[in-house]
Amino acid sequence: MGAVRSCVKARTITWTTAWTTACAAAFGLLLAAGQAGQARDAAAQRRTAAQDSATETALSETLNANTVSVVTGTPGGTYFRTGADLAFVLDDGDRLRILPILGRGAGANAYDLRFLKGVDLGFVRTDTLDQLRQDKRLKDIEKRIHYVAKLFNDELHVIAPTAIGAVGDLAGKRVSFDVKGSGTDYSGRAMFRDLGIAVEAVNVDQPTALEMLRRGELDAVVSVAARPVAIIAGFEPAGRFHLVTVPYGDRIGEAYVPATLTRADYPKLVDGARPVETLAVGTILGVYNHPKGTERYRKLERFTTAFFDRFEQFLAPQHHPKWREVNLAASVPGWTRFQPAQDWLDSHRGEAPSQGEVERFLGEQPQGAAADKEEVYQAYLRWRRAQRPEYGMVRR
Repeated sequence: MGAVRSCVKARTITWTTAWTTACAAAFGLLLAAGQAGQARDAAAQRRTAAQDSATETALSETLNANTVSVVTGTPGGTYFRTGADLAFVLDDGDRLRILPILGRGAGANAYDLRFLKGVDLGFVRTDTLDQLRQDKRLKDIEKRIHYVAKLFNDELHVIAPTAIGAVGDLAGKRVSFDVKGSGTDYSGRAMFRDLGIAVEAVNVDQPTALEMLRRGELDAVVSVAARPVAIIAGFEPAGRFHLVTVPYGDRIGEAYVPATLTRADYPKLVDGARPVETLAVGTILGVYNHPKGTERYRKLERFTTAFFDRFEQFLAPQHHPKWREVNLAASVPGWTRFQPAQDWLDSHRGEAPSQGEVERFLGEQPQGAAADKEEVYQAYLRWRRAQRPEYGMVRR
């Protein structure tokens, strides 16, 4: 009996050991399967993350490869509005996007264009290079900043009490030149220097300056901007203020030209039919001259081609009227044209519309025809093609 019990016990032990071993093996298999599943899940997550990263990287590369930025001006100003026109007219989906950036004005725009990362284009003025040459910190500025095209003129506005008959009467008086870094701050002061008029210069924003003028805390407010300037046109003079005559003299620098301000521009500030003589400075579309062959240079090539190819769209009535003053072929003394712009002009000689053409067309229209601006614009396009039989739709 003892032997039997020993035998049964041995079998029990053997079965238990086998069962334990089997369980351990099964558990090991389950554990291995779980680990393998976790590994597969981790690998799948890594693949998904890599795919997502690749998708985001591709999207980032696409957006950056096709976007150019342009620094403009303060809200509501001419640069701000024409910058918006650039964005609307030239937007081409994934191929080209224009990103306007608010700026402080032509003076500060030059520094933004030269030094701020990501700024490709900017509205600057024909006297900007002279401004930058005076900054001894800068080198080879002519090589850094080129221009795509000369655009329109910005006129000098001097608003003062009616007792100020001519700009020379402001000698020694308190005159505001907008905020520091603005185009008015540089161009306005430079114009006064050329005129030989020394004043007590003040820098405050235009709304504040006009209110100070009204209270007698300033003797004049200066603005160098494309006419008509909304804030000046909206200023209520109450018979006390007017736009001051600024004569063009022999001492005026070559960057400045004679201009006029009319009653049509400022009915509240110009008394009578005779226009007010003043000065003007040209605005240009400046461009940072990246090394040829770089990605940013290629983007600006695409921008330049689109700008010239589609220029006639800027003449449509919904866009700023200053576009109609542009002569794309006009050169700017002392400046270097961006090479892709020069290449386009060389290959399209005789096709770019000029200011003279637009004025000649408008002069041929019957009185009252300008009431329907869209009709006049379409008529202009038909007229231009008739003037130049070789000119058809824009070549691509």
